Amino acid sequence: MNSGVLRTDGGARGNPGPAGAGFVLEDETGSVLTAGGRYLGETTNNVAEYEALLWGMEVAADMGVRRLAVYSDSELVVRQLKGQYKVKNAGLKPLYLRALELARRFESVSFSHVRREENAAADAMANAAMDACCLVGDAPEPGSGARQGQLF
Repeated sequence: MNSGVLRTDGGARGNPGPAGAGFVLEDETGSVLTAGGRYLGETTNNVAEYEALLWGMEVAADMGVRRLAVYSDSELVVRQLKGQYKVKNAGLKPLYLRALELARRFESVSFSHVRREENAAADAMANAAMDACCLVGDAPEPGSGARQGQLF
């Protein structure tokens, strides 16, 4: 049980506009281990997508996941992390570099683009956070480290 599936989504209502980031972390059987959404304030959709990814990767690493499969409906983020697109936006560069840094915490990590309807749970977390303008779900806050105890 050292593999995990991370589903991430970020969104902004307007671009830029009020934004949220959400993720769902599952074990290899599809059981949800933790999920979270957080309100980001005013930012762009692409920043929100990266924020969701970074938070989810941090939690997965802190929980002891060694092999991670990431699914995102952001074609831009996935293609940038696969090296298919260059990161031209200066505001996204530090987020991209942080994602690469986090990826080194895993034995393996893969990034896959999925259609929006295949990412409904992560989308729901991001939207719940935007609606409530706060943190939702049971995931630890970004930067706080994982909950006590290892799940893997």
